[in-house]
Amino acid sequence: MSDNKRIAKNTLFLYFRMLLVMGVNLYTSRVVLQILGFEDYGLYNVVGGIVTMFTFLNGSLGSATSRYITFELGRKNFERLNKIFNAALVIHIAMAVFIILLAETVGLWFFYEKMTVPPDRLSAAFWVYQISIITCFFSLTQVPYNATIIAYEDMKIYAYVGIAEVLLKLGVVFLLLVSPIDQLVFYAVLLCLVQVGIMLFYRYYCNGHYPSCKIRMYKDKNLFREMFSYGGYNLIGNVSVLAQGQGLNILLNMFFGPTVNAARGIAYQVQGAITQFSNNFLTAVRPQIIKSYAEGDLEAMMKLVKQSSCFSFYLMWMISLPVCLEADYLLSLWLGKYPAHTVNFLILVIMLCLIQTIKTPRTTIFHATGHIKWTNIIVGTILCLAFPLAYIALKLGGGPEAVFWMANITMLLSEFASVFVLKRYITYSVSDYLLRVHVRCLLVASVSFVVPYWLHDKWLDASFARLLFTCMLSIVSVAFVSFYLGMDRPLRSRLLQIIRSKVRRQ
Repeated sequence: MSDNKRIAKNTLFLYFRMLLVMGVNLYTSRVVLQILGFEDYGLYNVVGGIVTMFTFLNGSLGSATSRYITFELGRKNFERLNKIFNAALVIHIAMAVFIILLAETVGLWFFYEKMTVPPDRLSAAFWVYQISIITCFFSLTQVPYNATIIAYEDMKIYAYVGIAEVLLKLGVVFLLLVSPIDQLVFYAVLLCLVQVGIMLFYRYYCNGHYPSCKIRMYKDKNLFREMFSYGGYNLIGNVSVLAQGQGLNILLNMFFGPTVNAARGIAYQVQGAITQFSNNFLTAVRPQIIKSYAEGDLEAMMKLVKQSSCFSFYLMWMISLPVCLEADYLLSLWLGKYPAHTVNFLILVIMLCLIQTIKTPRTTIFHATGHIKWTNIIVGTILCLAFPLAYIALKLGGGPEAVFWMANITMLLSEFASVFVLKRYITYSVSDYLLRVHVRCLLVASVSFVVPYWLHDKWLDASFARLLFTCMLSIVSVAFVSFYLGMDRPLRSRLLQIIRSKVRRQ
């Protein structure tokens, strides 16, 4: 099977999974918010974030695991592949134990001394925190297995497991209605059981289908040292992800309380559904970028990076545009009542993710080459500035939206810094890249925005009919502009040939 056909097939599997997961998640989020209330919903989102604060240590090694497994698979070095898997598993187990110790000491101190938790919900929040630690342990030790599935491009398993996962989460919602204990604690317990069950199935599947996942004892000190070294360079990058994610969420809790955390949680729930449209495509493309580098085909790699950056942006913008225009009506239709600031949070988070979407394929090159030192030092440092800048803005009296503005500004600055850092390791034209990726994406977004915004503004009354009209118009506008302004002539001609051949077969 050709690389393009494999990417298309894997993307279809992932989109099938995404549509099902997205639909059930949106439904369950509405019911859970109604059952738990704004305050408990916000507490669940922020308390688990304390545990996540410590996972940046493991996350830095997770990137190393994914890179090494995919790289060796591309070279078809199966003996070394098994060594890498087992070394990664030992490293992740050790790191998971270390993170649990941090969570039960430093994390508990932070929970009691710095978090804003209503006194009557302190006990429930404590048990949610402990349950989050259990879930965290299993997810941290799961990294080598997930990296293996992605490296083998066996995306159909994600589609099948996705069906089981959403059905189980749907069952969680109905069980929540008959909770024998505190509903917040019961919700955390049920979700923990679902996540652990899914992870155990993935391990069973990997052990049965991939010889590289057979557990063996190796004593390769050089391999351990190499992976730790790679992971160490990636540490700053993971700290930056933490600072822009849970770090800002905790700041919101410290300054404004759990209700604002609920607004952020809802915004990220919608953002998560939207980004699946581009993330599924990127998940299918990422192994091909790494394998192209491993095979020495740098021209094909850069071509794939440019095209995937643009197409992932177009896909996300196609969905993001109507969501931004109809944010207030969509949230009312979905949740009924929702916390203040949710609409502003949602729009700002979507802006952030659009920038990330362009960046992701190019970031894969750094992992493919193994040259991650300077990109993590320079880009990671810029991203880390979001936390202190947001803290200063809040201390000066800024509203909750200030933290997202700081995240967007630092993300944009880091994007351009990353483009120039890549020049150190890959011979390519920076001006050509900026023109073919950034300028095209900006042009497509600007031009396709005009007509839907103007007609939406003219249609004053919010209604389901206006929502459908806005969605259809946005999709047509983005698709049309992407085709004529977002693609070069050879690609347009190739797509037209494919469409014509399909029509003739009909």
